[in-house]
Amino acid sequence: MGQVLSFRNAQEKRIREGAPFLLNSFGSFRKDPLDVLWMKENAELLNVLETTGCTLNEGALEPLLPFYEGSLRHLNFFRQYYRFILSICLDLEDLGVPGQRAEIMSDWIMRQDVAAAELSDLQRAEARRLLARRGFELPDVEGLDDRLRAFMQRSGGFAVPNRKAAYELTHIVFYLTEYGRAPLELEETERQSLLFAGLIAFLDQDADLLAEICIALRFCNEAPPQEWSRWLEQHTGKFTLRAAPGRVGQDDYHPYLMCNWFQLLVGRTGFSEAQCEGSVVIEGPGRPGALRGMSMALYTLLDQAPGTWARVRAPLLQSLSSEEGEVLRRAEESTPLFEPFFETFSRFGQVSSA
Repeated sequence: MGQVLSFRNAQEKRIREGAPFLLNSFGSFRKDPLDVLWMKENAELLNVLETTGCTLNEGALEPLLPFYEGSLRHLNFFRQYYRFILSICLDLEDLGVPGQRAEIMSDWIMRQDVAAAELSDLQRAEARRLLARRGFELPDVEGLDDRLRAFMQRSGGFAVPNRKAAYELTHIVFYLTEYGRAPLELEETERQSLLFAGLIAFLDQDADLLAEICIALRFCNEAPPQEWSRWLEQHTGKFTLRAAPGRVGQDDYHPYLMCNWFQLLVGRTGFSEAQCEGSVVIEGPGRPGALRGMSMALYTLLDQAPGTWARVRAPLLQSLSSEEGEVLRRAEESTPLFEPFFETFSRFGQVSSA
């Protein structure tokens, strides 16, 4: 009789197959460990592995042990990057590295009041979550959750292209839900905000942002539109990893991580193609989106009488290429919220004093 694997064991096996190669490349080859981008890449990779409950084979984390051993010195000198450094050490320990450096760091960060330098509510929310993982409570955060959720509830702001705001929206969900461990019950306006931001990302064929939005929806026990999930599955399978000499500059590592993270969350294979030694360049497929074409076409119509989606649909499709038109039609069919989304997205009319 064949061995029956539980879903969790099967998922862990799929992660384990590629994770050691990525950890070796990210930890030892792609960036200089004194480069803040090294910290960013490794913090994000470890976060994906930790939040998906990955169990790693012995030795998989070895490339990151030199950083862990010197992390207290690193934190003292590079204290402006304390969130990256603490996040890496927390995840390393929670993934199996023995030690208590994360607790020592958390205590030092509290005593030095390092987080007081944060101006952003979003950064304070991240700091609060990181410190809480070792039992420390960030002070002076009264009203923080209310302010974050008020931002989430401004749906109209997510129906126009604004990648910075959309990423802030997803990260608010990440922090408030403890990366899905404490699902958030969304208000209707908050759900609408995520779907509006997702429509922008889908129209732009922006896999990085769309994957984050779908992950955020899952962390709130919401099912992302099937069309978005199907497209992300197809897109994820088109990433390529190739060997590179020396350090690596800008590439598609982040969309690669986000797309594979989402695949793992929905029970599909992740990082299966990551068996590449040494330094690797990660390249994603092209993304001929419709967002720019739509925006240019709509801008020429600004001074006309406001038009509903039903009135504008045909002339707008005629102004787009066949590829752009297909993306637009798929976006339209992906969610019943497309028409209310378009009402704000179209931005008909002009600024007036009244």
